Amino acid sequence: MSAAFFVTGTDTEIGKTTIAVGLLHAAHKQGLSTAAAKPVASGCEPTANGLRNEDAMALLGQCSLELSYDEINPVAFAPAIAPHLAAREVGVQLNVASLLSPVQAVLSKNADFTIVEGAGGWRVPLEGQETLADLAIALKLPVIMVVGVRLGCINQALLTAEAIQRDGLVLAGWVANVVDPETSRIKENLATLAERLSAPCIGYLPRLVRPTPEDVSGYLDLSLLLDKV
Repeated sequence: MSAAFFVTGTDTEIGKTTIAVGLLHAAHKQGLSTAAAKPVASGCEPTANGLRNEDAMALLGQCSLELSYDEINPVAFAPAIAPHLAAREVGVQLNVASLLSPVQAVLSKNADFTIVEGAGGWRVPLEGQETLADLAIALKLPVIMVVGVRLGCINQALLTAEAIQRDGLVLAGWVANVVDPETSRIKENLATLAERLSAPCIGYLPRLVRPTPEDVSGYLDLSLLLDKV
């Protein structure tokens, strides 16, 4: 079995990496080999080995296959700004063509379970009129949507799901990640999403303090994804 998914979110800073590492951990616990890619990352820290991104490092830590940092995160920028703006500032070409080959190289490792994590939401700009969604389209991967549960999440989730499906991709599942525990009527909001989204909810993650991959994996049902492969 070889399964690969593209992880996107309803916004930035809503827990894509938290969910991605949880999924990888859950897969590894089931005896599956794991791999991951984060094609482009902003907000990277300088190190002796080059720029390093915290999210990409977290993904690397959950890969059972031997992968280098550069394989997982081929394009890294220091400023914590939109990737296309960071690319302009340093004169780097950022388009689907430049990102596709590195991700395909990771997918060619044929891990049992591979995650490709996007940046921000579904329509994050690249060069020209391209967006990161175009990379997912080129890869033809089913999509996992992380819903940041807070005021307005229903609209954001439905619009993101609609865009994914209009782009011709399969929404394989979604995860409710509580980013604002003070959100009113959380249960009712999630029931509304369950009624209106065609894909299954594969997990509900309450607000956790410093969640570990092990913690997160316990809130996710990997079988709802793997049953479709």
